[in-house]
Amino acid sequence: MNIVELILDEEDAIGIEAISVVESPAIEEDFIALKNQEFKLAEVDKEKRILMGAALIPNKPIYRRNEDNEYYIYFSRDTVRKASELFFINGNQNKSTLEHQMPLTGLSVVESWIVEDKEKDKTKMYDMDMPLGTWMVSMKVLNDDVWNNYVKTGKVKGFSIEGYFADKAERPKDKTIKDELAQIEEEEAEYLLGQIKGIIKKDKRLKSGQRTEMESYSDYPDSVKNNAKRGLELNEKVNNKCATQVGKVRAQQLAQGKPVSVETIKRMFSYLSRAEVYYEKGETTDCGYISYLLWGGKSAKSWAESKIKSLENE
Repeated sequence: MNIVELILDEEDAIGIEAISVVESPAIEEDFIALKNQEFKLAEVDKEKRILMGAALIPNKPIYRRNEDNEYYIYFSRDTVRKASELFFINGNQNKSTLEHQMPLTGLSVVESWIVEDKEKDKTKMYDMDMPLGTWMVSMKVLNDDVWNNYVKTGKVKGFSIEGYFADKAERPKDKTIKDELAQIEEEEAEYLLGQIKGIIKKDKRLKSGQRTEMESYSDYPDSVKNNAKRGLELNEKVNNKCATQVGKVRAQQLAQGKPVSVETIKRMFSYLSRAEVYYEKGETTDCGYISYLLWGGKSAKSWAESKIKSLENE
């Protein structure tokens, strides 16, 4: 299944026109309704009527279907930031809809920020674990009907954007391949750092008597292991110049048949879908080809996609 990066068209930078409140947000992140009690303000009997949630999460594959075509889209961190800026530059903070259909009045985005530090970000106050680069918004709801009949009843659970983006379909020039692959893997490194911090926190919880389990799977086919081994061999022949340390660690993990977490499976599918264009040249000394094998190759992409679908249907 294809995965398409959406970007802002530099010639017609419209970006996001409105934010919709919906029951099933495509980014799979619910918002939370903030009340005075959570801020410990004086008038604790009155609600603030503020919704806080993610408007856009970078590098998150979002399933789409157009007639008979199925595919995934995603937004880079740079696009997410530019979109958040254009939203206000174009004065769209008071534009909102219900389920992308009915225009609403009395809703306004009153706060907006990009998650730059997961540990110090405001989202941690509300037990929200958002990826770096996520665009967060807080929306004031003055519309009584929306608040009482949709928010309080749980009919709407999150934000969904409405806007115009371009399909980044052009194949990147060869000279940019190594840099772009490194950027993708740098994002994976940031994720791994977050996982390490999570393990440290988990150890603290275990000492206090709490237990946290993480599902992981190692039922990927032998072809995934063989691809990873092949990638390691080819990389050694070119003096290990291809891939970042993250890619090499991933290859070692797969080559040895070690289990991978559900979140890692999702990131494998994301990486392999985005980097496939570099693999198709088929040159065994090319870093795009080698890096793709390090992550398990096409068989890993197929396995990851199948595993994600099976888990979603459980």
